[in-house]
Amino acid sequence: MSQLDARRGRGYSSVGSLNRLPATPALVGWDFGLGQNDSLSPDRPASIGQAELRRVVLVESDQYYREALTFELLCHGFVVHAFTDGAALLGSLASAVDADLAVLDWDLGKMPGIELLAKLRQHGINLPVVFLTGKVIPGDEHDQCLLAPKETLDANECMAFDQGAVDFIAKSRGKGVLVRRLRNVVELAKAKAKTTTDLPVEKRLTCDRLVLEPEISRAFWNGVDAYLTLGEYKLVHLLASSAGSFVTYRSLYDRLHFEGFIAGSGDDGFRANVRSAIKRIRNKFRACDPAFDEIENYTGFGYGWRKPY
Repeated sequence: MSQLDARRGRGYSSVGSLNRLPATPALVGWDFGLGQNDSLSPDRPASIGQAELRRVVLVESDQYYREALTFELLCHGFVVHAFTDGAALLGSLASAVDADLAVLDWDLGKMPGIELLAKLRQHGINLPVVFLTGKVIPGDEHDQCLLAPKETLDANECMAFDQGAVDFIAKSRGKGVLVRRLRNVVELAKAKAKTTTDLPVEKRLTCDRLVLEPEISRAFWNGVDAYLTLGEYKLVHLLASSAGSFVTYRSLYDRLHFEGFIAGSGDDGFRANVRSAIKRIRNKFRACDPAFDEIENYTGFGYGWRKPY
């Protein structure tokens, strides 16, 4: 039985071949992500300034794909810190603090990518996060990418977006598409940061027993931290700042990601993602107060935060 056949027997299916990834021997002398804080920079003309660099933290347990993707990112002007697992990254958080983007493998071993994202947020690391999914199997001429069944992929993608990820990409898409999507995420994040640099600091928002602290993106109910994710906090802030009015599903989804973002199945697939996020938010507030009932639903339209009496 070939390695490919063996992998197929573990709940993954082949989605065809990828363009051949760079062979590992081409990377001799480079040490990628062996649990160390390895930083690699591309060769570039002196005219390219520091502001144009794209700094990426990559966490990928598969050595072959980690090295191949690092090589591709370097060729496109990225600076890469590569790690083998979540523990290695958490042991070198300075790398994440200075990065523009984190790229996490969904199927990391001891600490899954979604759990690593939660830990990064707990440490105050709020940089954009992109998940990669699938298993790349090296071949003589073409590599194969094995993906989980569609139902599992859809569920994982919804979970990733609900927890604040900005993208969820199958490794089968190929290196060129992947690099361009990562570059777009970095450029959008930098543009957003530039436009908000000169804005005044948001003040604390109080709505009855709810207190929102914008500077640290934390929500408190009756003085108790609800431990919302960044995406959940954004939704609560939008609802509470419009207390007494209903906010559309589309507006809520745009706040969760960015305006015009599309995900889910069909034209209205984003509604399921919003409902899932609201359900988690309600449960977190009910953990603070079982009687919590401030979020109202307007069927087919959206949600609203109950106006204080």
